[in-house]
Amino acid sequence: MRIAILQRDPVHCKIIEKIITDAGHTCLTYQDGMTLSKALARSSVDMLVLDWHGSRLSGADILKSVRSVGGDQMPVMFASADGSEESMVRALSFGADDYMKLPVRPFEFRARVRALLRRAYPERHGAARFDCGPYHFDTRRQLVTLHGEQIHLSGTQYRLASLFFSNIGRVLSRDHIFAMVWGREFREFTRTIDSHVSRLRVLLAIDPQNDFRLQPVYKSGYRLLYLRQGEAEQQKAA
Repeated sequence: MRIAILQRDPVHCKIIEKIITDAGHTCLTYQDGMTLSKALARSSVDMLVLDWHGSRLSGADILKSVRSVGGDQMPVMFASADGSEESMVRALSFGADDYMKLPVRPFEFRARVRALLRRAYPERHGAARFDCGPYHFDTRRQLVTLHGEQIHLSGTQYRLASLFFSNIGRVLSRDHIFAMVWGREFREFTRTIDSHVSRLRVLLAIDPQNDFRLQPVYKSGYRLLYLRQGEAEQQKAA
């Protein structure tokens, strides 16, 4: 997972960063709210860990901005020196998922992060198998079938497919995709991602006939759409 941190205190920032990276996640750190806000405008992350206060823009401002543009699924946790009940209540009322007072207790913090990610992205946390329309994913064997027929994918292609189908409806930026599939941050323009996405679209026959569309998002990245999403939600509710 790709997690961004906004934390004014460099010592606490390093502690939180180490806990997150030791848990196997990619971590992006910011000490300035405006810089983080600009980064979020062009890049996507799976979770935010925010300071309640901040320079130029506070964590509260970032949270309200994220929620206002449809970022309801992304978990947001506060880790702040301000442990007042008033700030905690306001954060939760603004849409925060959790709030911890600094200094964080490493094992508790890691457990809370894990719980929030598991709740937000259940397919990416321990599920041995999951289905998306006519597609079936076997995460342990890294296999994909379409209408019961196995699709032969390389390791990179499987990771890319799993990322998209675990984030249906979400815009995933190119740097997010690069970090999650290739395991390192995206530093310069490359056609690698576009070429792999184009090839994957053909291999998995991602088209309206199979109820999905993989579309480019201008100046950002890609989004996988499930064209029968409304029907699926009605079936779950029934």
